[in-house]
Amino acid sequence: MKSVYVTAAIPVLGLLWLLDVPRRLGFVVLTEQYLAVILGVTVCVAIILRPLPGLLRWPDLALGLLACASWVWLAWNYEAWLLTATSRGPEKWVPALIAVATTVEATRRHCGGVLAALALGFTAYGLWGWMAPGLFEGAYLRPARYLLYLYNDTNGIPGLVLNVGATQILGFIIFGAVLNAVGGSQALTGLALATMGHRRGGPAKVAILSSSLFGTLSGSTVANVMSTGTVTIPMMKKAGFPARHAAAIEAVASNGGQIAPPVMGATAFVIAEFLQVAYVDVIMAALLPAAFYYYLLYRQVDRYAAANGIAGEPRENLPKLRNALLGAWPLLAPLGVLVWFLFVLGYSPGKAALYSAGAAVALYLVTAPRGASRLALLGQALVNSGSMLVPVLLVCAVAGIIVGTINVTGLGFALTLALGRIAELGGLPALLLMTALLSIVLGVGMPTTGVYVVVSVLLAPALVRFGVTEMSAHLFIFYFGLLSMLTPPVAIASYAAASVAGSDMWSTGVTGIKLALMAYLLPFVFAVNPALLMDGTWFEISVSCLTILVAGHLLAEVLANKNAYGGGWQRRAVAVLALGIGGLTTVFPPDSFIALTLALAAVPVAWALTRLFGAPLPAPVARAQTESSND
Repeated sequence: MKSVYVTAAIPVLGLLWLLDVPRRLGFVVLTEQYLAVILGVTVCVAIILRPLPGLLRWPDLALGLLACASWVWLAWNYEAWLLTATSRGPEKWVPALIAVATTVEATRRHCGGVLAALALGFTAYGLWGWMAPGLFEGAYLRPARYLLYLYNDTNGIPGLVLNVGATQILGFIIFGAVLNAVGGSQALTGLALATMGHRRGGPAKVAILSSSLFGTLSGSTVANVMSTGTVTIPMMKKAGFPARHAAAIEAVASNGGQIAPPVMGATAFVIAEFLQVAYVDVIMAALLPAAFYYYLLYRQVDRYAAANGIAGEPRENLPKLRNALLGAWPLLAPLGVLVWFLFVLGYSPGKAALYSAGAAVALYLVTAPRGASRLALLGQALVNSGSMLVPVLLVCAVAGIIVGTINVTGLGFALTLALGRIAELGGLPALLLMTALLSIVLGVGMPTTGVYVVVSVLLAPALVRFGVTEMSAHLFIFYFGLLSMLTPPVAIASYAAASVAGSDMWSTGVTGIKLALMAYLLPFVFAVNPALLMDGTWFEISVSCLTILVAGHLLAEVLANKNAYGGGWQRRAVAVLALGIGGLTTVFPPDSFIALTLALAAVPVAWALTRLFGAPLPAPVARAQTESSND
């Protein structure tokens, strides 16, 4: 459909802003004016691209243009309205009503009914929350005042979250689209095959590596599943993995890409802005939990392959590492440019991503075969980045509705009090458990950035109030918000992978929970002991890492092989031992020599148990499997 080309207008606007073109041409444009224009274009494009069924195209075109005009009206009048903030005539609140309503409708069409319903629910609370009973009674606001607060206040829609989305996230989405256009996904897959394909359970390890690399740039677990998964899932099934297992491995690996530095599905920038800390601080805090997440997944895959005799691919069928590196260097070089601009020169993430995308384009134009298709490919990258930006910016706009409503009505304070009462009755463990459950529920059906914004604004203050550090609290709810992608009954990532694998959705979801167990346990550890987030002395960090490493080593064997450690009660006893070791630094102070002594004592125990009772590698099984390959 040719109308999809209009999406290129969105990244073009972002490019002009990030490269400071208006100022260079002598125009003074405020940030809020830019945000209003790019959101108006986004809403217009979103409505045009997803017309209502059974209607002519012109009503949707008219609605889209009306939505765009309502936001451009704000941009045109923004400076004048700063001087007349107390005036709330129809020339203000009528376009505000149109802008908010069309934004919610565009969100419903592109992001699903869950997020749109959430936006409507918060809007209803903003208008009538003063009628709510007891603790949740909100402040009374006149409708015009509330609508204008959402429409033109920096705590509403044109606020912090949309600003991050239209600058930093936009830059990285363009970067990811350019890398993909110049062959990035194929280069990553080839590199993963060359390094991991020959190993035991090789195709699954390829899926882990490629999904982790691609996932951190994609910003969407489901998009990652549907891109890399279409290649890796058939490979895993052919190697001998059951369909449900192949789908679950891909879903868990793709979800891990959203928590893995340096990009964390583009949410690292939002966390940094919310906490008012350096971007480097966020990725350093997220580094160790992400490493342990992938360690447990990798080891489970390895032990499952060992227990079931799933060998790797023959080396002659795989690309040579040297050739893979030579083919991937146009991709790896821009990543080096990104690191240089971010960490050495200290550029803002959005600009660093754009310059890295420029390096990728330059390398592509130099190395690619000559022909007109080269420019067409780069034009397609703009179109693709625009298509990815539409749902991201709409999510950021809805986040502005939620954040604005919470701020202006006092709902956040009420939720903090409610969770505080739970903590008073059951202590911090009860508060953490309730917060985890709420994060999973609130995260259902939402993109990565939307998950974080919603759950952090609603739930983080209660955790901080009861002694959890800010970084620990925000990463805790971010982890559990993302786990909604893997947790039945609405495990969207697992179900998407199951559709590719042709497996049962429920069994795929259950298998995904088992493979992602570390992600369910780690947040409780670093909520109590922030040393795992590199918030502590080197001694404290070392003790935390040692306990988690030993626990993961034992737990992976238990989860991957039902006959591990002799099976039966012995296997269950080792599972309890592993959980106990992993929780050492949540029971003892992080600087305790007792924790260190017990962790060191656990190392030979883990080694002995693995050597005596671990699953040996049996004879390779046939690759052509019947029932096991189809679940």
